Amino acid sequence: MLTVGQVLVGLMWIGLLVLACSVLRTRMLWARRLFLPSSLIAGVVALLAGPEVFGALFGNVFEDGAGLFPGYVYDTWSALPGLLISVVFAALFLGKPIPGIRAIWLRAGPQVVVGQTMAWGQYVVGILLALLVLTPVFGLSPMAGALIEIGFEGGHGTAAGMAGTFQDLGFPEGADLALGLATVGLLAGVIGGTILINIAARRGIVSPESGGGESARPSVEEQAELEKDYRHERSTTDPLSVHLGLVGLAVLVGWGLLTALQAIESATWGRDGGVEILAHVPLFPMAMLGGVFIQLLVMRMGHEEHVSGRTMQRISGFALDFTIVAALATLSLQALGEHLVPFLLLAVTGIAWSLLVLMVLAPRVIPYNWFERGVGDFGQSMGVTVTGVLLMRMADPRNESGALESFGYKQMLFEPIVGGGLFTAASVPLIYQFGPVAVLIGTAVVTLGWIIFGLLYFGRMVPDGGRGRWRPGRSSQ
Repeated sequence: MLTVGQVLVGLMWIGLLVLACSVLRTRMLWARRLFLPSSLIAGVVALLAGPEVFGALFGNVFEDGAGLFPGYVYDTWSALPGLLISVVFAALFLGKPIPGIRAIWLRAGPQVVVGQTMAWGQYVVGILLALLVLTPVFGLSPMAGALIEIGFEGGHGTAAGMAGTFQDLGFPEGADLALGLATVGLLAGVIGGTILINIAARRGIVSPESGGGESARPSVEEQAELEKDYRHERSTTDPLSVHLGLVGLAVLVGWGLLTALQAIESATWGRDGGVEILAHVPLFPMAMLGGVFIQLLVMRMGHEEHVSGRTMQRISGFALDFTIVAALATLSLQALGEHLVPFLLLAVTGIAWSLLVLMVLAPRVIPYNWFERGVGDFGQSMGVTVTGVLLMRMADPRNESGALESFGYKQMLFEPIVGGGLFTAASVPLIYQFGPVAVLIGTAVVTLGWIIFGLLYFGRMVPDGGRGRWRPGRSSQ
């Protein structure tokens, strides 16, 4: 059990790493040219200094340590991503006007299409790979066809949470493969996404360094937020405390909603050892709904002037930086032994599919800022939500494209189903129960349906049909 002091020390180390890497980045021309944020550099440094690299090569400095750090520091960092990502999304819509349902759909709909296509298509290519190669050649269970989506879209949490399911269904090595895919997907998402962002920047599709100067004149909206912050500073209670309280309230509302849904599940289809689906749904999309609810309540009560979007953005940014460092620092780099070749085949297939959807489908269904928004779906499809948010932040540091909000809206129609949601949790039992061919047909139909819908509905809104997707300035439309 971690003590409060140990948790504070773990947080302090992240702060020191980010500070040191921020100073270091000013002297690293290559890092600035690659648009690498300080949090990403800090996470890599922490990973290299941890048990997987430094500890394995030179031993632990502390008796209970993890490389250069005490063991409790890594225990703290391991718990942070799952907690702080809820803070990021809970604060996302606080202090901002909530648009209508149609506006939300027009903003998030294209990314829903891209994200759903990536996720369902991972089942299609994965099951095909299992039927044609993995099962007949390597003797793996056909359930291996679900591993790409579980490891890539679901991430480490989903892979670890389904270990019991793999064990019960006679495929225990599936948990190890899924965890390995989650690690490779996260690394490939960050590295591949960074390469894509640099290519896009060189071709003028995105401008990661534009508008980032502190001396730039504030916009009308920013000036209004500054005036709102000035009024807050004259109050008796520190405004940061109030805003943190609102974020905490949003997370609490999301937790209550998720708990209620899980209780309904346990009393109905999950009763007496039934299939548990909502039990694997993460908290952060519900925390985001909690933030939307709190903001609507604030607007209904006429207290918008007391909630600063600028302060909420600072809280969200702080939580995101700490999440990125902690997630990268606690990556597992252990080898996968005898299943190395099937593992590599699954990884390459999953990466190729996500890249294909990003480069071919995204510019044809996302009407504007397709790269800034699509690269978030690409990152999420290969790692976790944090990877997608990290890539969007690299491509658009000031969120001038509104990609982060669109990405957040998208989660309402994405996370409950795939990416660690309902179908992700049920996919392995479905393959076991009905066979891989039946699941392949079903997922192929869904994938094709999303592609057709996206091209016919949102594709008509794209100015040139996506044909000029690499043309300079294309994303500014």
